Amino acid sequence: MNDADHQREQADDDARSLRGFGYKQELARRLSGFSNFALSFSIICILAGGVSSFHLGLCSVGGASIGIGWPLVALFSLAVAATMGQLASAFPTAGGLYHWAAILGGRGWGWATAWFNLAGLVTVLAAINVGTYRTAATALGHDPVGGAWGEHLAQILVVVAITASQAAINHIGIGVTAKLTDFSGYWILLVSALLVGCLLWFAPALDVSRLVRFENFSGPAGAGVWPETRSLALLFALGALLPAYTITGFDASAHASEETLGAAETVPRGIVQSVLISGIAGWALLSAVVLAAPSLSEAAAQGEGAFPWILHGVFPTWLAAAFAAGIVTAQYLCGLATVTSASRMAFAFARDGGLPFSNAVRWVCPRRRSPVVAVWSTATAAVLFTLYTPVYSTITAVCTILLYLSYVLPSFLGALAYGKTWTTMGPWSLGRWYRPLAWLSALGCGGLIAIGMQPPNERAAWVIGTMAIALAVVWFGGERKRFPGPPILSDRATPTPREEPAAAAAP
Repeated sequence: MNDADHQREQADDDARSLRGFGYKQELARRLSGFSNFALSFSIICILAGGVSSFHLGLCSVGGASIGIGWPLVALFSLAVAATMGQLASAFPTAGGLYHWAAILGGRGWGWATAWFNLAGLVTVLAAINVGTYRTAATALGHDPVGGAWGEHLAQILVVVAITASQAAINHIGIGVTAKLTDFSGYWILLVSALLVGCLLWFAPALDVSRLVRFENFSGPAGAGVWPETRSLALLFALGALLPAYTITGFDASAHASEETLGAAETVPRGIVQSVLISGIAGWALLSAVVLAAPSLSEAAAQGEGAFPWILHGVFPTWLAAAFAAGIVTAQYLCGLATVTSASRMAFAFARDGGLPFSNAVRWVCPRRRSPVVAVWSTATAAVLFTLYTPVYSTITAVCTILLYLSYVLPSFLGALAYGKTWTTMGPWSLGRWYRPLAWLSALGCGGLIAIGMQPPNERAAWVIGTMAIALAVVWFGGERKRFPGPPILSDRATPTPREEPAAAAAP
């Protein structure tokens, strides 16, 4: 059997599996296992969150935030990813987290998970594109933080242009997007490896003890990134937002399940591998930045400009500019992949009537086989969020909390249902390790929520709290009677596909 025949057979099996959940094959199933991995890896993108949020770690307790804090949070993220992988294998659908929570815990939990995840994806897209603008502005010698109203307007205009171009590429279809995210996967690893090598080569000295040394860079010492405090434990916890924010977006592999060949096996691998490789590569990259810094105290004093200050302090001007260009390219592609993930979540939720104007949002362009209304809707929502809060650390805190809530809720519900109402697993399974890892994920998520709402991110508490209250009011106020949930939970007949499975897989 040649590759084309094998892919066609895989697509047929995937389409039959999808029909079992009550859905027809509408999206083009063209992603390989690597493409599925690259989508999540591109959104995690250590050159995006790791670079644009570097100051959140450094300006807490210095190098120890990277040397010790990063691997600890990366292990937590890996536990979350592993439990998500088992769920993705059992329920390989677009908008996966929503389906997992609904099937394992009921319609209400699914509905809430969908809103948390969608809001998290929209806010993380805002954070990524704001970070892209600021990285580019700093590389051009412009201060993206100073300038008050005028600078905020410039940020808005550039973020609108960036986001619109990413939506336009996604509008064209998954084929073009997959080629760019495949490239992004290689690009991130190449630029990161070169950056690590050059940092260590050009470093004025290498003091490894920096990676385990706790220093207090709160208040003026860290340019006010974190409020002044004597508590190193609190600062260390606040610094955890750097790896927690960076290692998000791996749910993209699940959202692309209906576009991935052999989804029940390849999607879990994409989720876990993207987190594992990003965790290791990110630790190596940011450790090299810490080791190469001419002075950690001077770097911390730059606040949000710490990373570019180190690069320009270590490298010749031309080399620093070249790396800045490579980083901005990776960040742009990170945003591109995030539009893909967010739009698939919106499409899947709207397909079951969960969003306002669901009939429009769920529409798939017959020629391009992409959910174009969902693409433009999520892109627009991300731009609007940047108007609400231009404070970068607040944006990162909000999206981190929302995403991890949506990651952990289905895993928690799965732990409750495991071996009871949930007895049929997919081909990728953790076995007896699932429940302990699910409990660990829930505990870690609780800690992350508490950290993300500390000053100066009090507004994050208002955003999350208001959203939770609004969801409860809407659900108990009537949505629970209207919203049917996934077809597998309702009395609706399983839809009949408009085309044969093989046709659905064709480009």
